[in-house]
Amino acid sequence: MAIIIKSSKEIEVMREAGRITAAVLYELKNKVEPGMKTRDLDDIAVKATARLGAVPSFKDYHGYPASVCVSVNDEIVHGIPGERILNEGDIVSLDFGVIYNGFQGDSALTTGVGEISDEARKLMEA
Repeated sequence: MAIIIKSSKEIEVMREAGRITAAVLYELKNKVEPGMKTRDLDDIAVKATARLGAVPSFKDYHGYPASVCVSVNDEIVHGIPGERILNEGDIVSLDFGVIYNGFQGDSALTTGVGEISDEARKLMEA
C-alpha cells in the first residue's frame, strides 16, 4: 500500500476538521448538566456542526442512528443517545466526528455531570 503525501492545503483542511471536532466536543462538555437527556447532546452536536460548516460523520455510518456517541458511567463505548436522563455525579464519555471538505476529524472526551465524587475524578484523570 502506497503512502499518499498530502499537500499543505490538504493538511490545513485536516487541521480544520480537527478544530471543528474539538469545538463541538467542548461545546457539548460545557452544556452537560443534570436533568438533560442524552438525546439533547446529539441535538446540540448537529446544530453546532452545521454552524461550523461540517457534517457529523457518525450519523448513518453502518446504520448508527446519531451524530455523537454518549456513554454514561460504566456503559459500553459508543452508546446511542436517547431518553436517558443525566444525573448529578454521572461520568459521560462523548465521542464525535465530522467530515469537512472531504476530510475526517474524530475525537472523544470524558466529563462529569455537575459535582462528581473524588473517586470518579481520579478515574477520569487516570
